Amino acid sequence: QVQLVESGGGLVQAGGSLRLSCAASGRTFSSYGMGWFRQAPGKEREFVASISWSSISTDYVDSVKGRFTISRDNAKNTVYLQMNSLKSEDTAVYYCAAGLDSRPPRSSILVGYWGQGTQVTVSS
Repeated sequence: QVQLVESGGGLVQAGGSLRLSCAASGRTFSSYGMGWFRQAPGKEREFVASISWSSISTDYVDSVKGRFTISRDNAKNTVYLQMNSLKSEDTAVYYCAAGLDSRPPRSSILVGYWGQGTQVTVSS
């Protein structure tokens, strides 16, 4: 069993920044790929970013490239999502995801565990 707890969401003006954190417990965090997904009202959950167990490999959806940065601290069992230059279209519930293995989870089918989600609202 894996527990993922997100924090750091909130309300921010367009152009602002937020940093999401996801604290993991329950298994060997450093062995698994991690990711962030988001779901806006009325839309399907979509991939945002992922990172391999070693942090060597990262991947982003095109709409956030150059604005968002995913990172992890295996000593703290925590993965982060730094979000800069936020836009109104970034408004969504953001979910932390643990992969099935060391591969970065780039789609929902590769996710083994989900966090409960944290709301990010960007006002224009």
